[in-house]
Amino acid sequence: MKHIRILLLAVATLMAAACGKDDAEPENTDNIYQFKVLDGQGDSVSLAAYKGQVLLVVNTATECGYTPQYTDLERMYQTYKDQGFTVLDFPCNQFGGQAPGSYEDIHEYCTDEYSITFPQFAKINVNGASASPLYVWLKEKKPGNIPWNFTKFVIDRKGEVVARFDAQTSTMRAVENAVIEQL
Repeated sequence: MKHIRILLLAVATLMAAACGKDDAEPENTDNIYQFKVLDGQGDSVSLAAYKGQVLLVVNTATECGYTPQYTDLERMYQTYKDQGFTVLDFPCNQFGGQAPGSYEDIHEYCTDEYSITFPQFAKINVNGASASPLYVWLKEKKPGNIPWNFTKFVIDRKGEVVARFDAQTSTMRAVENAVIEQL
């Protein structure tokens, strides 16, 4: 009988530890950290690796009229990365085939022409039935289809979408201001 009481006590202790405190706040699972994406080598990367950072998520293309925005994106990354800021680059070929080639081709172009050092991931779709789950979620949080390349989403340190900007170069200052507000 003594062994049964010890066993029951041990089970109760383990169950209490697994359940945690009743007053603990539930973890927010409706944030960017719930997603996994593919890197350029096809390996899965959890966006939880960026937890606590301010993020700028951008769908990009190398042959787009807005491609020179890579200069501003890299400048922003270099300026604010030590404060916990990261640009997440998702090449997309859905708009006029403006991101042709393999990941290696795209990455080489971006590093040679624009000296980017922020993370660049595998090509994705941002609209339609084959849209990346990340982009489905982003568009739920800030509604509307992605109209073109270089649409930007600002993510706060809690992993929540706080702003969305379309591609126009005139918005780059507004994008930077939105990032600064979150830092």
